[in-house]
Amino acid sequence: MLYATVAALGAALLLFVWIGLRARSADASLDEYVTARNSQGPVTLGLSFLASGLGAWILFAPPEVGAFVGPVAVAGYALGAALPFLVLAWCGPAIRRCLPHGRSIAEYAQHRFGTGLRLWVSAISVLYMLCFLTAELTAIGAITGMLSGLPGAWMVVGVAATTLAYTAWGGLRASLATDRWQAWLLLALLGLVLAVLLPGLPDAPPVTAPSAPPEVALSVALTLVIAVTAANLFHQGYWQRVWAARDDRALAQGAWLGGASTVLVVAAIGALGVLAASRGLDLGQPPIPFFALLKGAPAWLTLPALLLAVALVASSVDTLQNGIASLVVTARPGVALSSARWATVALMVPVVLVALQGLSVLRLFLIADLLCATAVVPVLMGLWRHTTPTAAVAGALAGVVGAVLPGWVSTGSLAQGLLAASFPGSIPTLAPFAGALVASSLVCGALSVLRKPAA
Repeated sequence: MLYATVAALGAALLLFVWIGLRARSADASLDEYVTARNSQGPVTLGLSFLASGLGAWILFAPPEVGAFVGPVAVAGYALGAALPFLVLAWCGPAIRRCLPHGRSIAEYAQHRFGTGLRLWVSAISVLYMLCFLTAELTAIGAITGMLSGLPGAWMVVGVAATTLAYTAWGGLRASLATDRWQAWLLLALLGLVLAVLLPGLPDAPPVTAPSAPPEVALSVALTLVIAVTAANLFHQGYWQRVWAARDDRALAQGAWLGGASTVLVVAAIGALGVLAASRGLDLGQPPIPFFALLKGAPAWLTLPALLLAVALVASSVDTLQNGIASLVVTARPGVALSSARWATVALMVPVVLVALQGLSVLRLFLIADLLCATAVVPVLMGLWRHTTPTAAVAGALAGVVGAVLPGWVSTGSLAQGLLAASFPGSIPTLAPFAGALVASSLVCGALSVLRKPAA
């Protein structure tokens, strides 16, 4: 069985390399490498949004939320995961028209508000994507160890190396091509896993309904919607696809397709956690409902589940690799294509080294999400012509203050407010996210209105 597992995993990774290298463009230009401008139809975009947005995190977080908080929180998670795509469907065409030769949300921030906000947007985008990348590689190492007995480090290095092999050479087109295949593969494998797991649940009546108090469930749902939506709107991989779309119609249709399919997948995985808890299964410590369900499944299902995890991780990792590199190399004019390729490789070295440690990156992830929440409204308000650079920068700064303010007010201590906004215990709470969103919106909106010329 061990040799079959190694062979299957190796074959899957080599297939991704083959698909990615075949998709590379003959046009050896930096713009083609990072945007594949005006080339992609709605189905390819929709599948790419689905594959890029999902990752190994869906095997951990939604089932745990479902098991301990309930269906309302799962719905919030599903909506939060899909909402960025719906925002792209709404504002993406407008940003394309405003900046037809753009390549990133940071370039748009500079175009509307100047270098200062671009640097802030670039910094939080890179921080968020590095956290995402590290978390995905850490997760595949842990999953490999749990399901196969193989050293997790093998799969961390294997996924990083194989995705680099095609993203460093083929750029965005390679990522888009593999996303399409990875999306269909993960949907097929997820369907297989669900088809086997659901009938295998015990028929005993529910022992405990996983229901937190309504106010707690609603708070968790709102927190997840704000955190996931704000962070993903600074995911450079998504913005690359805005300019890769063939036209505005293809972008809107692809974003809606990606959003709808993401809701269904996250909701289905989250429902497994609800069912596992309601049947009284031992969820483990720390709780991992999805893998607890696998313990009672046929032994052969382990391999499809592991292949599902590999497809999930590879599809998000290649997008993040290309997204981070494109954000870095487009920050300076005149960068050569070879520099973009080497930047892709160089950025992965520290990420792999951290992932090999097997550390939890959840707290850093939450901080990065919160920083994204401080700036998302001011940046998107750039679509309103009355929003000034002063209003946008002041709004982003107000968002930082708003994130700290709830803890400061409730404890009377600035130090405690800062601590609360750094999520001690890695527990997401609504107050910092709501404070950041409300403060940034109010200040940016108020200053824009005050500066608006009279009709």
